[in-house]
Amino acid sequence: MDGEAQERFREFVESRSSALLRTAVLLSGGDRHAAEDLLQNALIKVAGRWNRIDEPEAYVRQILYRQQVSRWRLKWRRREVTVAEPPDTGATADDSAAELRLVIRGALARLTARQRSVLVLRYFEDLPEAEVARILGCSVGTVRSTTHRSLARLRAVAPELAGLTVPEPMPGLSPLEVRP
Repeated sequence: MDGEAQERFREFVESRSSALLRTAVLLSGGDRHAAEDLLQNALIKVAGRWNRIDEPEAYVRQILYRQQVSRWRLKWRRREVTVAEPPDTGATADDSAAELRLVIRGALARLTARQRSVLVLRYFEDLPEAEVARILGCSVGTVRSTTHRSLARLRAVAPELAGLTVPEPMPGLSPLEVRP
């Protein structure tokens, strides 16, 4: 990679890494350390192909999703989540949005990786079913049935979502609300 390409890659990483990390955290079920590893591995792959990529963000996101799918296919996947620090318990001015994020993250962590991937792609990334199917390498029917089963499981494993309302700044979360 020449100097100009390195500079463009650095600018891309600086400007888009926080949004990509949020997606990776959702895909990894709230495990920030796993999300950081997922994103770092994706960026390493992108760096090697940087000059041949037309849409770098779409390419990175596709790598994130495919790597996460590969992780849940492995038989030796870890069953426990490790964290460096205990979660904050202090109150903030935006408690309802923070509470919703924590509840959604916890609920997503209780789903399988495939269910999580489908829900994140459909509702957090707002991708159409055909695009989700293309990214995950399955049929549109599989995406539809997995979405249906994932939402049903989410309702079953996270009844605490029933009492929450979605604040305006997070419109992508509304499909995940649980209805009694």
